[in-house]
Amino acid sequence: MKNHFKLLIVLCLCLSCADEQKDTSSRAKIDQTTIGLHIERLASDEFLGRKPFTEGEVKTVNYLKAEFEKLGLSPGNGSSYVQDVPMIEITGTPTAHMVISGKNGSFDLDALKDFVATTNKPITKVSLENSELVFAGYGIVAPEYEWNDYEGIDWKGKTAVVLINDPGFKSGDSTLFKGNSMTYYGRWTYKYEEAARQGADGLIIIHDTEPAAYGWNVIESGWTGARLTIESDAPLLNVESWISAESASKLFEASTMNGQDYKTISRDKNFNPIPLDLTVSVGISNVIKKDVSKNVVAIIPGTERKDEIIIYSAHWDHFGVGKTIDGDSIYNGSVDNASGTAGLLAIAEAFKKSNDTKRSVVFIAVTGEEQGLLGSAFYAENPIFDPKKTVANINIDAIDSPGKMKDLTITGYGHSEMDEYAKAAAKAQNRYVIPDPESEKGYFFRSDHFNFAKIGIPALYASGAYEGFDKSIAEIKTYNDNYRINKYHQPSDEYDPNNTELSGIQMDLQLLFNVGLKLSNEDHFPKWYDGSEFKAARNK
Repeated sequence: MKNHFKLLIVLCLCLSCADEQKDTSSRAKIDQTTIGLHIERLASDEFLGRKPFTEGEVKTVNYLKAEFEKLGLSPGNGSSYVQDVPMIEITGTPTAHMVISGKNGSFDLDALKDFVATTNKPITKVSLENSELVFAGYGIVAPEYEWNDYEGIDWKGKTAVVLINDPGFKSGDSTLFKGNSMTYYGRWTYKYEEAARQGADGLIIIHDTEPAAYGWNVIESGWTGARLTIESDAPLLNVESWISAESASKLFEASTMNGQDYKTISRDKNFNPIPLDLTVSVGISNVIKKDVSKNVVAIIPGTERKDEIIIYSAHWDHFGVGKTIDGDSIYNGSVDNASGTAGLLAIAEAFKKSNDTKRSVVFIAVTGEEQGLLGSAFYAENPIFDPKKTVANINIDAIDSPGKMKDLTITGYGHSEMDEYAKAAAKAQNRYVIPDPESEKGYFFRSDHFNFAKIGIPALYASGAYEGFDKSIAEIKTYNDNYRINKYHQPSDEYDPNNTELSGIQMDLQLLFNVGLKLSNEDHFPKWYDGSEFKAARNK
């Protein structure tokens, strides 16, 4: 009888543990109602399009602080839920012409039609005055590829002329960099940063529609008017510029390279920079305004390894009140990115319910993504948590679908072991993983996870985007194309509770929660793969 009684007690305890595990799993489900309520509120006209430095920012930041506090999360920046992000608004007006001069005379390039010129230097006037032009291929310094387009030149007082994208694009060689898949070295932001590190005064990027993934019209609109930047100790160029492909042809015809195939020679790892025997002159007059925006940061402390951190990120900002289109001037940003911000809150809610995190889990709603990933860039330069102890970043941006998706598309597939975590979570949902089918467009470098990757933190940016369980590949493509053409960065990106399908969003957020939950209870760190340009930062 005693043995039977002991067995009964053990059996009851086992059943109790099983019920407790089942209950914990149940409580850790992402709540679809939570997602919808937060998207509807954040994308309402009340929040005025959530632009930094406006009343919309004040409302958004206060809302997020209140919601994190209501969920029981602790302040993530000491005793505060915010991290101040000092920003500078620079409204620059370039001279009407960029003057290219050589031994045989000079010619003018016209502003907007032929060139754009900006600066991130917060001073009222910057210029290039007869700055020597040197062709620097793709403008890349990549030790892991044994590549240096700047070698052998003292760049002080000079302006580099470079190609967009990287040598692998359309080369026919999948082993040259990453073939058609853009690396960070192909991104225009990198090219400006590297030229500044080399000590150049200016950089001119040659526009080419296919490798840039957008036409000259995007350059005209995106590189004019007021621009936001953050205060930084990083070196800066006097002038950051683009010229059209037609202008580049004219420039090369007047130079020492007349007749040479500049694209072909730039794909040779033994390429050396070529002085063009030309100079450039252009100036920019700036109006400077300084202000402070906010990242919102909350934390669930770990039960065992509090100093090891998993970071979920999403940008809270959009474009505010702007040009009226079809009678509407509020750019609500429902998909981009009220959806991701709502996702942060829904995942935070699930973590609090699960009550099962040995490592700490941090939620950061960052500012200024639409102005150049500024909030995450500031965090990367001023991290609240030690990057060496930061296990991974999971980023949520513009998460949307017309229903549950069979695929999980990973933007930046092949960089780190985060792919394996995503595969396991997708398999548990009977889904398959695919790399971004448009990797040549460099989407990995266009959202906030990128700034975490730059400081060595493995990052995951993934959602269903290709094939639905109930909708075909063609139907999903039509859905995505409609958003991109008719709603992306338009006032029409609004939330309609009667015509928004949340099941696919919930499924993606559940997957991202599951990945983070697994990471939060492990005792090792995911690694970068060999060949990733971000591995070196982690090794440092």
